[in-house]
Amino acid sequence: MRKYSRIFNYLKSYKSKIALYFLCIILSVVFGIVSFAMLSPFFDLIFNTNAASSVPKADSAAMENFRSLILGQIHNMKPVAALGLICVIIIVSIFLKNIFLYFSFYILNPLKNKIVNTLRSELYNKILKLPIGYFTEQRKGDLISRTTNDVYEVEGSLVGTLEGWVRDPLTIIINFAVLFYISPQLTIAILIFIPVIGYILGRISRSLKKQSSEAAIKQGESLSILDETLNGLRVIKAFNIESLLKSRFEKTNDELLTAKNKISRRRDLASPVSEFLGVIVFVSILWFGGQLVLGKQIPLAPSTFLSYLALFYNIINPVKSLSTSFSNMQKGSAAILRIEEVLNTPVTVDDNLTGKKLISFNESVEFRNVSFAYSDAVILDNINFTVKKGMTVALVGSSGAGKSTLADLVPRFHDVTGGEVLIDGINIKDYSLHSVRSQMSIVTQEPILFNDSIANNIALGQQGATEEQIIEAAKIANAHDFIIKKDGGYDSNIGDRGSKLSGGERQRLTIARAVLKNPPILILDEATSSLDTESERLVQDAINNMMQNRTSIVIAHRLSTIRHADEIIVLQKGKIVERGNHEQLLSQNGFYRKLVEMQEVR
Repeated sequence: MRKYSRIFNYLKSYKSKIALYFLCIILSVVFGIVSFAMLSPFFDLIFNTNAASSVPKADSAAMENFRSLILGQIHNMKPVAALGLICVIIIVSIFLKNIFLYFSFYILNPLKNKIVNTLRSELYNKILKLPIGYFTEQRKGDLISRTTNDVYEVEGSLVGTLEGWVRDPLTIIINFAVLFYISPQLTIAILIFIPVIGYILGRISRSLKKQSSEAAIKQGESLSILDETLNGLRVIKAFNIESLLKSRFEKTNDELLTAKNKISRRRDLASPVSEFLGVIVFVSILWFGGQLVLGKQIPLAPSTFLSYLALFYNIINPVKSLSTSFSNMQKGSAAILRIEEVLNTPVTVDDNLTGKKLISFNESVEFRNVSFAYSDAVILDNINFTVKKGMTVALVGSSGAGKSTLADLVPRFHDVTGGEVLIDGINIKDYSLHSVRSQMSIVTQEPILFNDSIANNIALGQQGATEEQIIEAAKIANAHDFIIKKDGGYDSNIGDRGSKLSGGERQRLTIARAVLKNPPILILDEATSSLDTESERLVQDAINNMMQNRTSIVIAHRLSTIRHADEIIVLQKGKIVERGNHEQLLSQNGFYRKLVEMQEVR
């Protein structure tokens, strides 16, 4: 049950409601048993017209006391009147049984919904906390599958059967207690069959967990292919690889179908098998007990024996439901284990809740003996340099040199594995994470926008910004002119990931967003490298406006954009190989000069 500990932990704060739920279930079961118990005096009335005035002496002492209690109230009644009273008692008991059953659902269903809601929120919140590096190793489709399909699986297969975990075992236990009260000999005989039934049903259910895990993996793979297809439609069509993607998706989809069919066959087998085994036990008791009653080898009246059989048959459906619930639990446990893998992933970049607040940036950002390794690969090795307030420092180098990783250390998208990054002489780990990031804005090479209005995208980092502030930021970013030409102006929806805008327009919105936040530190991943000439000029002008009086760390791909940087750091294979301003590096006739000449040749 350890794998379900998270579900049970969610229930701890609802102890009073759970206790009330248990009470309602117990009362529902008890009143259900009362309705079946009334069959004994009913059979006496049918088979023995003097039963209303006398109690047969064929039962055990326990049953004699019960029958005397019931029949003692109606011994002066005529048989028809007694029959009417029995029918009324049955109707009332069934009514109360269902009333309490409804109350149990009324109490439990909100709890089930709350569990799923909490699980989904925890999973989403954990995704927000996980470091950037975690997502480079994970398929996006698999993560989406875990937050959607696996959560739905837990809701339907695990949490959805919560009432079965309580109601069915209680029904079986209480009914068995009554059966044992009526006839210990017969009930002990029944209990001999229980381990056999449990073993058979367990064998059927055990394989469900493995098959469910396989299906979840295939579901994630299919979602990953779908995500790649949606993001790469232009390339797919340009290279005529529709058939390749189609065959890849159909292969995964067929494997998913096979896995789901196996799960369905196993799961659907549990209920009919449990019912068939239950009927076998029922017929065995009918044959075996009938012989004992007819031979008067046990103190049980025929009418009581019939009631006993009815009570036993009342257990078959709960046993069948319990076996189905157990199968669903096995299926749901595979989903919750996949969710647990994400929830239990260590957060390597966590907030320092007791850390200092970085209220303002006053002096410098310093990289002191910084190293960073990802798995077995060393990305950065012994990096040392300082970015003083107001400086513009550019990071250049070939692809894979470690430029983006180095810049990502400042907002703590990653944490160093050696050395330290300091702001104003204090290790950034000693600051609260939120306060560090509040002093920075980032403009990435690929514009990251959300399916919302232009105004809301600009104000994303500065909630509560006024319309005037948003417009001013857009003007600084050279975005105001194209915005007011839109039909909805600043209220225009930009579509999924800004699909309704051009590349230059998207980039200028991200710059406006950074400007509105008005941070002292800017981190710029060359924002013009993928733009046409006109858009590049507009965006570069916007960047120049934004960089005024700010400390900037620029990842440069086009070296012409960083000629006026105060210092240029040249990286190669994770190490600083050259440093200085543009003229100094050209005069060294080293790696930087080769990069400049290569771009000029183009």
